[in-house]
Amino acid sequence: MSRIAYVNGRFAPKMQAVVHIEDRGYQLADAVYEVWALFDGKLADPEGHFARLERSLSELRIPMPMSRAALTTVLRETVRRNRIREGLVYLQVSRGVARRDHAFPATPVPPAVVVTVSRVDRAATEARAAAGVSVVTTPENRWGRCDIKTVGLLPNALAKQKAREAGAAEAWFVDDLGFVTEGASSNAWIVDGDGVLRTRDTNANILRGVTRLSLLDVAREAGLKVEERPFTPDEAVAAKEAFITGAGTLVLPVVAIDGRNVGDGKVGPVAMRLRRLYIERAKATAI
Repeated sequence: MSRIAYVNGRFAPKMQAVVHIEDRGYQLADAVYEVWALFDGKLADPEGHFARLERSLSELRIPMPMSRAALTTVLRETVRRNRIREGLVYLQVSRGVARRDHAFPATPVPPAVVVTVSRVDRAATEARAAAGVSVVTTPENRWGRCDIKTVGLLPNALAKQKAREAGAAEAWFVDDLGFVTEGASSNAWIVDGDGVLRTRDTNANILRGVTRLSLLDVAREAGLKVEERPFTPDEAVAAKEAFITGAGTLVLPVVAIDGRNVGDGKVGPVAMRLRRLYIERAKATAI
């Protein structure tokens, strides 16, 4: 069955869905995006994703293309037409179509909207989590506004390629001070030797991950001590556990970094417990 995409007010088979060649997202990466995990046909972490979308658009001075209620309807209808229950929903909003010029269009144009849905094999992702994954590190070389979820992802793509060529699942950026900032498409966490759950604070140049934010609440509710404090790759290797979070990965244990085992090189109980608790929360609050 041909997958269906939503593009600027119309639903069309994915292979026939197109955007204008002068869409500023294509020409200048002048666009933002969001990705929702989909559980049983429902959008996970809805408030967090909508709030971040609105903030990202505001930071780039792109107006919301429609009300939150209308956008929710579009997202749900795209899901329904694709008949996918477990997956990911991708939304992209660009400034719109205008003659190519670095400055904003003198006459405002309507934002351009694209929505697609993809299927996720939950059994496969659970098996992957049970086995754990490896990551590699790479120097931080991104722009200074990673808090905005833009489509300008070339450094992230290069980092992902580095990981793939090394047989790893993810790449962690490391800043000039030697601290891990975040992954190419995820947030980075460790459980240190004292049992403290640590992740980078959002005052650093990192994306304000929605899954990250939800997991902070989940961890605290579970009675875990949490600190938003940086760590080095060496500290991560010496930690009891490490893991990554994101809409696509949920909570995914990391067992090796740059070819070195994290702790005993096995998936730890804290990450798997947090994965279970996060999924339970996500399913309960999905819309």
